[in-house]
Amino acid sequence: MRQLVAGDQWIIYGGFASLLLASFSDLCIPHFLTASIFSAQSGEAMLFYRNTKILLLLCLSSGIFSGLRGCFFSIGNMILVKRMREMVYSTLILQDISFFDKKTVGNLTSRLGADCQQVSQVIGNDLNLISRNILQGAGTMGYLFVLSWQLALTTLGICFILATVMTFHGRYQKKAAKSIQDITANANDVAQDVFTLIRTVRVFGTEKQEYERYLKCLKKLADIGLRQSIVYGLWNSSFSIFIILPRFVSMTKAIAVLVGGASIMAGHFSAEQLTKFILYSEWSIFATWRMADNWSSLMQSVGASQEVFKLMDLRPAKEFLKGGEKLQNLTGCVEFANVSFHYPSRKTIPVLENINLAIRPNEVVAIVGLSGSGKSTIVNLLLNLYEPTSGQILIDGFPMNDLDKKWLRERIGYVGQMFTRNISYGCTRKITHEDVELAAKQAFAHGFISSLPNGYETLVGDGLLSGGQKQRIAIARAILRDPDILILDEATSALDAESEHYVKELLHEFRISSKKKRTVIVIAHRLSTIQSADRIVVMDAGEIVEVGNHRQLLSINGRYAQLTKRQSDTID
Repeated sequence: MRQLVAGDQWIIYGGFASLLLASFSDLCIPHFLTASIFSAQSGEAMLFYRNTKILLLLCLSSGIFSGLRGCFFSIGNMILVKRMREMVYSTLILQDISFFDKKTVGNLTSRLGADCQQVSQVIGNDLNLISRNILQGAGTMGYLFVLSWQLALTTLGICFILATVMTFHGRYQKKAAKSIQDITANANDVAQDVFTLIRTVRVFGTEKQEYERYLKCLKKLADIGLRQSIVYGLWNSSFSIFIILPRFVSMTKAIAVLVGGASIMAGHFSAEQLTKFILYSEWSIFATWRMADNWSSLMQSVGASQEVFKLMDLRPAKEFLKGGEKLQNLTGCVEFANVSFHYPSRKTIPVLENINLAIRPNEVVAIVGLSGSGKSTIVNLLLNLYEPTSGQILIDGFPMNDLDKKWLRERIGYVGQMFTRNISYGCTRKITHEDVELAAKQAFAHGFISSLPNGYETLVGDGLLSGGQKQRIAIARAILRDPDILILDEATSALDAESEHYVKELLHEFRISSKKKRTVIVIAHRLSTIQSADRIVVMDAGEIVEVGNHRQLLSINGRYAQLTKRQSDTID
């Protein structure tokens, strides 16, 4: 936390300077208050007026510097939370894709939101008040020892007991807060899943089941909250024993009056000194209790932020830590050399086994197979979202791991998941609005874009466009990048028959353009879209089982012929 606010230390220094001045003023107030009363009783007018003026100045100083203290620490706390969220978000966005396979979106957003917000009181409230109470408690205790070390020992003993209880209470609150934040993150997961898939929930009528899932998380939170309340009650009782007794008689005051009264009668103590001692002893005990309360709050913040600190300590993915080679000319030759792979989250389940595949420049290669056969995994490896478990991928004869990943991705056009962003999203080359319109026209998206409320300036949400429209925007986005390698992952799955026909023609022209040669890799379930491919690779259970063009694969009457027949039978 100190490192996060290191760039604005003057705010923290200003807060602590105001804290010192405010605490000093507060510590002096009981002394001059008592002195004013007893000087008035003794008839010393000049001394009374002097003490009264000092008392008024101290009250004014305490109010001013207390306000400044709160202002400085609140600003410091705002900076802390802002930079914590910045650091957590910047760390998360640079993690390996496998990290997001293990962590749910709801969990991460909960850490970024609720957990970081839990720290919002650390500087502005907890450390601020703890520091103030430590200063005031130490100051009052020193003053008590000056007045009477015998009486001061009784007050010190009470403060020690309270501090001991405070330590154990703080440890429990720290553990409880961590559990609360973990359960809250799980509850957010449940809610986010339901709200994201609310149409599915409604269709299947599982509202009650989803409600019960969320209710389980709430019950766990309630149980922890109940235990926290019981522990807090026990802690509060320990304070009440020493502060509030029947008939509102303070034990500390009673001891002070008994011992101090005997000292007065023996001539060793004055009534003014005893009054000051009673005021300061009560102040020291209240300072200890307030510090304990703030310590408990601080421990809750620390416990809640433990997972946040773990996320902040994560190192970025390897691709962001090292550069790589940039080829002067990328021809688009892709080769999978004995590649095997399993997802890090499912190490016992092989996804690809000994894949050997060479794709030549300016070649259209289609990859087909049943769901789960490994088609999309090949794309994920080619995009370097994951690294092969064994074997390697070569780009123009160079191992992919030796190339600059960002540079390589800039030369790959990808049409896959329907991602609602503008057409120029991620395009690094210099473009104009005319370039964007041309790409949209080629993807048959210009017509419906022009009909939107603000045309190309429309802010598009997920519910405004249909699936086919989103995919045409994705195709336009790939066209605009002018890539050397074009990957189409189910690019026509959401298009109607007419749009699919035009897009297939477009892809053919896009590939054979005289301006630039491109390698095209198509992942498809609808086999009608890939019949004109140069080669068709058929996959089954993570292995390549057939390779050839459409006619060749039909002639051997193998796996591809079976898939084609099934789709034809479905259509009939």
